[in-house]
Amino acid sequence: MARITEELVRKRAEHNECEIFSLEELSLHQQDLVKIEHLDRWCRDLKILYLQNNLIGKCIENVSKLKKLEYLNLALNNVEKIENLKGCESLQKLDLTVNFVGELTSIECLRSNIFLEEIYLTGNPCAQFEGYQDFVFATLPQLKRLDGHEIEKSERIKAMQVLESTREKIVKQQEIYKAKRREQKEDARKNEDKENNNEDEVKYKCIVCTFNNICGTVICNENLSKEELESKKDQEFWSEQVDFTPESRTAIQNKLKENKEKTHESKFKEPKKEKHERRYFNEEGKPMNINEGKVNFKLTETDDDSAFVLDVSCYRYMDTSLIDADVQPWYVRVTMKGNLLQLSLLEEVKPDSSTAKRSQITGHLIITMPKLYPPNVPTKRPTTERFVYYKFNPVGYLSLPEKLELNETQSFESTLSSIARDSPNKTKTKQQLFVKPKTKVEPVNSADFVDDPDVPPLV
Repeated sequence: MARITEELVRKRAEHNECEIFSLEELSLHQQDLVKIEHLDRWCRDLKILYLQNNLIGKCIENVSKLKKLEYLNLALNNVEKIENLKGCESLQKLDLTVNFVGELTSIECLRSNIFLEEIYLTGNPCAQFEGYQDFVFATLPQLKRLDGHEIEKSERIKAMQVLESTREKIVKQQEIYKAKRREQKEDARKNEDKENNNEDEVKYKCIVCTFNNICGTVICNENLSKEELESKKDQEFWSEQVDFTPESRTAIQNKLKENKEKTHESKFKEPKKEKHERRYFNEEGKPMNINEGKVNFKLTETDDDSAFVLDVSCYRYMDTSLIDADVQPWYVRVTMKGNLLQLSLLEEVKPDSSTAKRSQITGHLIITMPKLYPPNVPTKRPTTERFVYYKFNPVGYLSLPEKLELNETQSFESTLSSIARDSPNKTKTKQQLFVKPKTKVEPVNSADFVDDPDVPPLV
């Protein structure tokens, strides 16, 4: 149920630059209003007021100070009696279409509204009374149109002639309608109490069937979920046949509003994020690979395969106090601002011998984890350069390394003695081994050549 507030009125007064004191036209339709209030103090210059399709009940109130009001639209409301309109001196048109006006004699209060020309009462219980039009024609002589029908002089004269008898009929029909309304109110109150009791007793387990007025039939819904039960309740609510009364119309409006709120919540409400439970190990007890922060990393081994090296791309300007590293025999764990990075290792490492360093340039975290059982790789001998010494003999030949070749015809001793001998077949000259650059030889001058310094050189 909504109320008329200053914020609502200003929101509807955008065409008047949100000024409400000088407002002449105001539309407050479809706002679920239950009462007219504050407008006689905030907007005294109103000429046109739209209040259709609300829940304004029983009587019209708080409009008597609107002296300039010319048109009042109260269609599709719960008005049961016409009153409190004497102060609306300028009222020309009154629309009460589809309300619950059952006391037709209440229109006698409109005699003082001398400018009233048109009134609509279509869809009201009083419109079904016998002699309805004749009574209105004779009661309101200033009226020109009723329910869109132009009133002729002959119709008014005939109505005034039978006014007394018509009024007696109207009063009797009003009494019958009032008795019916009392029964409807009593039934509505009983149904409301019954529904409240059923909700307390059932607690979403059983529902009392009210379809086709069959009461007392209990349907167990223990196996149904809460959403299914609510859907079943809605289906029974909309399929139930009830009289068109102010109470039923109010219940329908409340149900529509409730469904609209549920739809709005389900459409625009952000889904609740369930807290993710961290699992560090699987069912077998082995560590899992986790990267919550989606950080880049590189896990490698040293050249001699004696240690693991983890390079984590930490944020460059992240404070080191926000980084926590934990090395265990079979896994390594790095926490950065609550984001976890856990990696399982293929081999067991030495946590006490591990080191963690951070680069001052890139901000990366380097963790070195020596293996507990490194591979047995023989140490490499230092590479030594081999120098070959060449000996030049006085003859000008260069001695080259010679291989020992055994000759079956010679003995071993004679072969050893021939190693040191110079073999012309196995030696080469310097010119063959080292190619020297050719020197430029200048041509020899002729005998009659005279070097004249006055002659410029040839280019």
